[in-house]
Amino acid sequence: MPSLAERLGFGADDKLLILTCDDLGFCHAANVGVYDALRNGLATSASLMVPCPWARGAAADYRGEDVGVHLTVNAELDLYRWGPITQAPSLLDGDGGFPRTVTDVWDHADLDEVRRECRAQIERAILWGFDVSHLDAHLGALQFKPEFFDIYLEMALEFRLPVRLSGASTQSLVGFPFRTLAAEEGLVFPDDLVAGPGLGSRKVLLDAIPKLAAGVTEVYLHPAVESPELKAMSPDWDARVDDHVLLTGGSELHDVLEQHGVTLIGYRALRDLMRQA
Repeated sequence: MPSLAERLGFGADDKLLILTCDDLGFCHAANVGVYDALRNGLATSASLMVPCPWARGAAADYRGEDVGVHLTVNAELDLYRWGPITQAPSLLDGDGGFPRTVTDVWDHADLDEVRRECRAQIERAILWGFDVSHLDAHLGALQFKPEFFDIYLEMALEFRLPVRLSGASTQSLVGFPFRTLAAEEGLVFPDDLVAGPGLGSRKVLLDAIPKLAAGVTEVYLHPAVESPELKAMSPDWDARVDDHVLLTGGSELHDVLEQHGVTLIGYRALRDLMRQA
């Protein structure tokens, strides 16, 4: 069987990298940082948090970039809250938004309400004019529990979109073969995902590039520009600002990519491949 890289028109030994900016719509500072990284930096994709207060602002500034939907059923911050866009009582924590933790979602969420909420988030992004390129899941809430993963697959199949999945080495840790299940359904997804603990991707990304295997790898970042709003709401604001600097602030990342023969691609190429198939 040809590899994903070959199916995309590249060589079997080519190293392809998707640089995704998560949390578009999270706040105004994130919108500015993400769009700057896409338009003037090295980012190749982004994902929209539809329920967040600045998602509509992100839609107003959209110019056709490669943007997917960051399916969201958590609101993890203490002082900045967002909640479901559907009537979903089981997805409210009593404090003005989604539950803060993934475990809380898994323990209390009604699966039908999760399904309706996810579908509504995708449909709203499309209604706002986004040419949705892929799906991923905020905090991994839809990936690492089988009954929630079923919803993730259902949405990807219904809207014919590729998905973010963690690497094959994590299947044994999670306890079920999610990559095998996705492949059997005909979904397209990157060969690997590089992720670090918490926010701030500089070290993770720069360390990963020399070690990239052939095929398609995704790394996600959280770029935002410095602002009083960002500092007030997010305790890891400096990591978000550094992600923006890494993607836009000079030649360091470009030079490392060039040195190791890495080609940047976006999720739209994977979506087009999946829809052709």
